[in-house]
Amino acid sequence: MDPSFYLIARNDPDRLAVIDVDGTKVRAGDLLALANQVSHGLRARGLTAGDVVAGTLRNGLDALVMYLATGQTGLYWVPVNWHLTETEIGYIVSDSDAKLVVRGPEDVAALALGNPVTDPPDRTYGQVMWYTSGTTGFPKGVLRPRSSRTPEEVMPAFLWFVGEVLDLRPGDDVHLVTSPMYHSAPCAHAGFALHMGHTVVIAPRFDPEPVLELVEKHQVTNAMMVPTMFHRMLRLPEEVRRGYDVSSLRQVIHTAATCPVAVKQAMMDWLGPVLYEYYGSTESTIAFAVKPHEWLAHPGTVGRPVPTMEARVLDENGQDVPPGTPGMVYVKSSLNTFEYRKDPEKTAASKRGDWYAPGDIGYLDPDGYLFLLDRRTDLIVSGGVNIYPAEIEAALLTHPAVVDAAVIGVPDEEWGHSVVALVQTSEKVPEEELREHLEPRLARFKHPRVIEFRDDLPRTPTGKLSRTKVREDYLR
Repeated sequence: MDPSFYLIARNDPDRLAVIDVDGTKVRAGDLLALANQVSHGLRARGLTAGDVVAGTLRNGLDALVMYLATGQTGLYWVPVNWHLTETEIGYIVSDSDAKLVVRGPEDVAALALGNPVTDPPDRTYGQVMWYTSGTTGFPKGVLRPRSSRTPEEVMPAFLWFVGEVLDLRPGDDVHLVTSPMYHSAPCAHAGFALHMGHTVVIAPRFDPEPVLELVEKHQVTNAMMVPTMFHRMLRLPEEVRRGYDVSSLRQVIHTAATCPVAVKQAMMDWLGPVLYEYYGSTESTIAFAVKPHEWLAHPGTVGRPVPTMEARVLDENGQDVPPGTPGMVYVKSSLNTFEYRKDPEKTAASKRGDWYAPGDIGYLDPDGYLFLLDRRTDLIVSGGVNIYPAEIEAALLTHPAVVDAAVIGVPDEEWGHSVVALVQTSEKVPEEELREHLEPRLARFKHPRVIEFRDDLPRTPTGKLSRTKVREDYLR
């Protein structure tokens, strides 16, 4: 199959490209025509290669149109979280030096209006520039160098990489979008799906049972999800889950947050060995990956370094640590370079030479598989002992009534920090029952000093727990 959506649409215009949030079906030729019209519209507004376009678009056809239009005109596309306040959006628009802001469908329609459906001249590959906060401070744009090559020249290497890591191949597959495309992974996977000729089905939002309905109805073959989605799906009654035919699924790809072993095993028991996991960041992209059968042989791992990627685990002095010893994870790839836009200090602070630190503590086993322990910023040091909140959260989540859990360290005069667990349950559960549940699962020094119950806990749409916000709210 042709190595990019643009060629696919030219050669097979009647191919089904997108099923939008409202069920509307869009052919590849029509999607390309609209993307070409918008490309001409961007040029007519004076934008040239290297300029920036920002957008606050919800999931849907328009987001894909802007991705494709900027992707063939050499522009940087900045998807912005539309949940942000006007002040927060204004900061990103200003910091990115965006020359145009696309606020909604009406803006996309205005860019397209009256323009030719032919290819724009001087086509060059554009980049997506995502804004990320990292661990602290204002968000910064992750800027990658532009290429003067066409999308058709660039895309084969990307598709080869995705094939090696996730066993995805060009063809008649169906990809399900379950998360907001203003985040890096959902946007990237939707784009890869288009370039592989897959039909992209866009869910209005993640809701466990409707998502299963979409899988069955459209015979979805691959989807990108996050562990909190797994947890919610597993909460459905057994008869509901068994009532949907999900046998079409071949790749359920997950990332963005640590997946408790028990949750992933339960998903494998239900769906079969179809869970592909990778670990990385907006800056590093995919750094480690593990396929289903590898994970079953090494439960809990996030994988080994992907092709083109090198990895090290270093101690506080920058020295390599032996297998099994926790330290800071560093990665390096000659094919993936980045800088934070207009912030060389932050760029330098995130690296040790050519090695980038995503900010996580972990260890490599003797076979080179990485096991993550926690974020450096979330590490709890109590009585001189390192305690990893994610491990305690995973143990709490194995209790049948626990819906969500957040573990934080709070200042303690005697211990330095003490462990506090904030727990959301589906029914009233005595605190003592949770403590008994943890007894055989965690060493005593890891047990929370305090357990409090909450109606909900703050998570991002990609499933990341905001421990910083939890900690601030608790201390307040």
